[in-house]
Amino acid sequence: MTVRRAMVLAAGRGQRMRPITDTLPKPLVAVAGRPMIDRILDRLAAAGVAGAVVNAHHLAPVLLRHLETRRGLPAIHVSPEDTLLDTGGGVVQALPLLRPDPFFVANSDTAWRDPAPGAFASLAAAWDDDAMDGLLLLCPRDVAFGYDGPGDFLMAEDGRLRRAAGTAGALVFMGLQILHPRLFADAPEGAFSLNLVYDRARAAGRLFGLLHGDRWYHVSTPQALEAVEAEIAQDGGLDA
Repeated sequence: MTVRRAMVLAAGRGQRMRPITDTLPKPLVAVAGRPMIDRILDRLAAAGVAGAVVNAHHLAPVLLRHLETRRGLPAIHVSPEDTLLDTGGGVVQALPLLRPDPFFVANSDTAWRDPAPGAFASLAAAWDDDAMDGLLLLCPRDVAFGYDGPGDFLMAEDGRLRRAAGTAGALVFMGLQILHPRLFADAPEGAFSLNLVYDRARAAGRLFGLLHGDRWYHVSTPQALEAVEAEIAQDGGLDA
């Protein structure tokens, strides 16, 4: 399947990355020489995405000026948020630009090594519209550089997910996914987390995972950014 639309989540304040994010939106923080959002948008274009919705709130004029400098695909539509809508509310506001087909959703503050065919293409190839409402990209904790959390999900042999924070073998959600618009039927108004629709899909047996075996970088604080940059330089870059 070719996924033609995407949502890039870029509205958050990035408070843990202060003081950098006092003047720069976190998606514009450079990792391996490029703003994180640019590498994500380029990878979406390489996967065949024609249009991307980017939500904006914190330092929105700075983000918009940067996006206006981009050329080529994907065509960018901005979804401004007067108040933060969290991940789920941000997607709901953008749904008129995303329906009717499944679409990518990507956190704009994530970095990963992306060997061919690429994470987005792999997600699209694994999508099963009859079985799935959501497909999340996951990695083992031992390839998640800078991540010290409990993990998020366990994955069954058929790819179905269940919550498993703190459980041995729990996988880390990388902030990349495919979601179907039907997930958002009867979604609440205003701000809410995508975790709400994940749990709905999981309860219905329609939340699946796909394993990414290469490096994922948790870019959370200025100190973590410095460590990530050093690791990437030693590891050979992000574009492999």
